[in-house]
Amino acid sequence: MDLAALGLAETDGRIYVALVGRPRATSAELAEECGLSAVAAGRGLARLAEAGLAGRISGHPVRYLAAAPDVVIGELIERREAELNQARSFVHELMQTHREASRITHPDLAVEVLTNREDISTVARRMQADAREQVRAFDRPPYVDRPGTNLELQVEKQRGGVRHRVIYDRAAVAWPGRLDHDIRPSLKAGEQARVRSELPLKLVLSDDRMGIIPFSLAPRGEATAYVIHHSSLLVALAALFEAEWERALPLSEILADRTDADRAGHQARDKPDEDTRSLLTLLAAGLSDAAIARSLEWSERTTQRRIQRLMRTLGANTRFQASVLATRRGWL
Repeated sequence: MDLAALGLAETDGRIYVALVGRPRATSAELAEECGLSAVAAGRGLARLAEAGLAGRISGHPVRYLAAAPDVVIGELIERREAELNQARSFVHELMQTHREASRITHPDLAVEVLTNREDISTVARRMQADAREQVRAFDRPPYVDRPGTNLELQVEKQRGGVRHRVIYDRAAVAWPGRLDHDIRPSLKAGEQARVRSELPLKLVLSDDRMGIIPFSLAPRGEATAYVIHHSSLLVALAALFEAEWERALPLSEILADRTDADRAGHQARDKPDEDTRSLLTLLAAGLSDAAIARSLEWSERTTQRRIQRLMRTLGANTRFQASVLATRRGWL
């Protein structure tokens, strides 16, 4: 093996390999075996000794002994891996500089297309790591990475003062194991979370600097993504998030301990009658009292009375919460 790949000079690598197979060799013996001059072999041995790959044995003539390969070669590998990781980080920094410079001369590059799942995951993680003020997100399936993968990083950023606001789609909350292993720990660490019955897209925004959305929500659509840099499109996505945030229900209200009315409702698990089921469907669709009354051929007062009774039974404070709780019971 050529040890030059680990940062060792070609000559020094040859001398070390020869010394491993010929312990206690002299400089002259190694020079002859490696086809080097005595001066070149001596200098190579001095460098190996300085790097800890060889040791001198006192006497006349001076002899040398190779350090154990599993130790010193392992250290060389670790050192080279650290250098490669630094190089990767530098490449990401250069790419960021390149994108910023390119957008000045080519405004159309405000949108960048990623077609590799690993690149998408890397960019999303970097966006969270680089956030200074806040991270905003629409969370819904499908996912590039397993939900909760970035939990440790999120908690670290929140402790550093970065605000996280997330709107969960109902399907995200229902994802197996997600609630206990990701959402609740995030809330405990300070995440502000709300829920909507359905979100229009997946989205992550890092400050007002950068965003990422998938190509589509269809199967395998998450494998392609658009990275949106500072532009009018990014401003529009931020406005969309804020509008959805205002409409969404705080997740803490749904996860909180149930009220006495809710407990009573859960104890009486009777399935709703057809009128109640129809009422729930129309409520979930967002119809007004007047529209519901017309649809069910009730008076508006009767409609309001039945809505209030239904919300008491469910222990809901809002109509949307009533829809969520009814869905959890299997009423919708």
